[in-house]
Amino acid sequence: MKPLQLSTETALKLSKELEIPLEQLMHLPQHILIQKLMEVKKKENK
Repeated sequence: MKPLQLSTETALKLSKELEIPLEQLMHLPQHILIQKLMEVKKKENK
């Protein structure tokens, strides 16, 4: 599986927001990344 195609800026922001290391973020499957982003969004809405 190839790493996600993200800009450096986006990758750093997501890593900080999701509280996971940058290299782990880059190797997450896309569907898991989307799931984690949805969880963060739900927390923000509460």
